Amino acid sequence: MLAWYQGRNRNIPAFLYAAYQGQAALAVMLQVWYSVFDEVGQMEFNTFGDKDNKSMVLIHGMLTPWQIWEDAAEYFSGEYYVVVPELDAHTEDKQTRFCSVEDEADQVAAYALENLGGKIDVLCGLSMGGKIAAEVAGMPDITVDCLVLDGAPLTGLPGIFVTFLKQSYTSIVKKSRMRDPKTLESCRKTFLPERYIDSFLKIADNMDQDSIKAIIDSVFSRYEIQEYRPDMKIMFMHGTKGNETFSQKAATKMKEVNPQTEIRCFEGYSHAQLACFEIGKWIDTVAEFIGE
Repeated sequence: MLAWYQGRNRNIPAFLYAAYQGQAALAVMLQVWYSVFDEVGQMEFNTFGDKDNKSMVLIHGMLTPWQIWEDAAEYFSGEYYVVVPELDAHTEDKQTRFCSVEDEADQVAAYALENLGGKIDVLCGLSMGGKIAAEVAGMPDITVDCLVLDGAPLTGLPGIFVTFLKQSYTSIVKKSRMRDPKTLESCRKTFLPERYIDSFLKIADNMDQDSIKAIIDSVFSRYEIQEYRPDMKIMFMHGTKGNETFSQKAATKMKEVNPQTEIRCFEGYSHAQLACFEIGKWIDTVAEFIGE
C-alpha cells in the first residue's frame, strides 16, 4: 500500500488520490491509515527575517533540535530570509515519524517550491541534515547557489556498523527518556550545550523505535554523490576526531565529483562540534564562504 503511494504528491492525502484513481476500497483503507498516522510528512518550518530577502535554509542533524540554528538564524536574518525545518521525529510538542532522508528532502523541496519560488540561495545541512541538503540540492525543480555541508554522511557504512549504531542510538534515547544522569552528563560534554538539553529531552521523549531504525538505515545507506551545476558553490566542513573519518572521506568524494568544492578541515574537532559548541566560529566560516 505504501509502495503504491510512494512518489505521489505528498500535498494530497493518499486516500484522496486513491479515490481520484477510482480505487474505492483502497481509498477507504488509506483514509483509515492516514487518520491514524497523519504525523508522517507534516514538517514544521521556523522562519526569520524578511521574506523579500535572499533565502537561506538551515537543516539540523539527528537528535539535535532545530534551535541549534537560532544564533545563526538571528545573525543571517539581516540579509536573508532564514528557514529552519523541524525534521520529522524531532518535534517537541507531538510525536512525528521519520521515514527516510528522501522523504525529508521532498518536504523541504516542496516548501521551497511553494514559498521560495524553488530558489534557495544558501542551503546548509549538519550531519544527517547535510545528507538531506545534498539531496535537495540535486533536485531538478530546486535551484541552490551555495551548498554548505558539515559532517554530512555521504558514504554508506557496512551492515555491522549500522546494526551497532541502531543499538547505540536506541540505548541513548531510552536512557535519555529515563533521565539517566551519566547519559545526560555525557550529552552535555560531547553532544549539546546545556541550553539545548531540554529540547533534546523532549525530542527523545517523542522519538519512537521505528523512527530510530529508519533514520540509521536511511542516513547510512549507500549514497551516490550527485554532480551539481559547476557554478554552485560548495563547502564541506569536517573535523578529525572519532567518526569524522567518514565525513572526511565524504568530503574527498564530493570534491572528486564536484571539483569546485572547498573542504574546510577543523583539526581536533569531533562530529558537529563546531556548529553545536562554537556556533560563532561556524557563522564566521559560512559568512566568509558565501561572501557576507
